[in-house]
Amino acid sequence: MTRKDSPETPAIFEIANANVWRGDTLALREFSLTLVHGESVAILGPNGAGKSSFLKLLTGEVRPAADKGMHCRLFGEELWSLEEIRHRIGVIMPEEVARFEADELTRDAVLSSLRGAYGRTRDMRFSQAEKEQAMVSMELMGVAELANRAFGTLSSGERRRILIARALVHQPQVLVLDEPSTALDFAANIQLTGMLRKLLQENRDLLLVTHHPGEIPPEIDRVILLRDGRIFADGRKRDVLKSALLSELYDVPLKVSWSHGWCDVRPV
Repeated sequence: MTRKDSPETPAIFEIANANVWRGDTLALREFSLTLVHGESVAILGPNGAGKSSFLKLLTGEVRPAADKGMHCRLFGEELWSLEEIRHRIGVIMPEEVARFEADELTRDAVLSSLRGAYGRTRDMRFSQAEKEQAMVSMELMGVAELANRAFGTLSSGERRRILIARALVHQPQVLVLDEPSTALDFAANIQLTGMLRKLLQENRDLLLVTHHPGEIPPEIDRVILLRDGRIFADGRKRDVLKSALLSELYDVPLKVSWSHGWCDVRPV
């Protein structure tokens, strides 16, 4: 999947000349970026580069300063509700795991996403269609057989796949994954990567945020590097993930090699 710059390609997210403040800190500086339908993108950068601020901007948790010449649009609209975002963008963050009770049934963990909740309450009612929709998303992530298990009994890899099923149950237009491999062991990481590649091969719009170039699947072709709240580089994966650029980004000498579409980065 390659970047599409045709004006006919609808944009998911457009922002130009934006400054985003987090308290007294300028987290994003003169930030301009367009993400369009039909592409999958990885955003890469060290701690403090602005990745979390960009995600909060994308999901409407923060807004840019109303400076002259700035515009910010999501799905072509300058104003949007958090409810609309929740249905159109599926966001998966590792810290969500801690928001579930240990005895929460896995199927209810997925269903409750349809109500914007982390867990089912006594007054929640779901239609048969919604229940079937939840099972479809669980089957897609290979966790349907866990539907009646308590969330607290799941492995870290199973919990992460449940989070993705929660995001998919909305049938979102774009899927956003923030550091999906955090705290996973080697086997769970391999399994999760296989699931992500399956989603990408189905031509889903996907945004992957990571610290690690080696986690970017071959199916992702556009990579954006962030540094100090600015876009440091943006382009095709092999043009961006180069030894010189990554060495400058992380301020350490690095050497990049490639194998079957995977990037391997090692210190010099």
